[in-house]
Amino acid sequence: MQLDEEKRRVLAETKGFMPDVEGEALFFAAQEICESSVAGPIVEIGSYCGRSTIWLGAAAQAAGRLVVTVDHHRGSEETQAGWEHHDPDVVDPRTQKMDTLPFLRRTLFDADLEDTVIAVVGTSPNVAAVWSKEISMLFIDGGHGAEQAATDYGSWVPHVASGGVLAIHDVFADPSEGGQAPHDEIYRPALDSGEFVEVSRTGSLRLLRRL
Repeated sequence: MQLDEEKRRVLAETKGFMPDVEGEALFFAAQEICESSVAGPIVEIGSYCGRSTIWLGAAAQAAGRLVVTVDHHRGSEETQAGWEHHDPDVVDPRTQKMDTLPFLRRTLFDADLEDTVIAVVGTSPNVAAVWSKEISMLFIDGGHGAEQAATDYGSWVPHVASGGVLAIHDVFADPSEGGQAPHDEIYRPALDSGEFVEVSRTGSLRLLRRL
């Protein structure tokens, strides 16, 4: 199954940093897990404006599954003013703070995913503190600082079900290619734990499966 024409149109209009080739890989991994016997929702850490959420949501929608996407919607460190990935269009003129929630809501409406994707507004550790359900697929694309990445790993990875998928974005082994936190604080600890095995690489996206 591929994304339908309308979802592709919305995807093309949605702000975000995931290339289509990585999105396709994420989509096919989500599709596979949705068609498997591994129970639990797909959970995304870091929604931004919903670009990757479309890929995950489309796979879940076709299988009658749910996606939970978690974000405080104030932007991660690298998207703040003065940084390379800052977009002034997502700054609320009243608060002068980033607010990507309206953009995510628009994306979910336009992509017909409001009944498939549950948007949770809050910090990753706060939401994790009240989370108790097993997760069939976890996609981590939140804060890229060392502390934030380590917290996402410790807070969410234990909930990945046996046979479930851990997807990690912006994994760079070479520091010259990008920040090291997703590589050092999520990807390596998962592999070194002996509980996960890598199943694929696409660009900076790594897909691991829980043994």
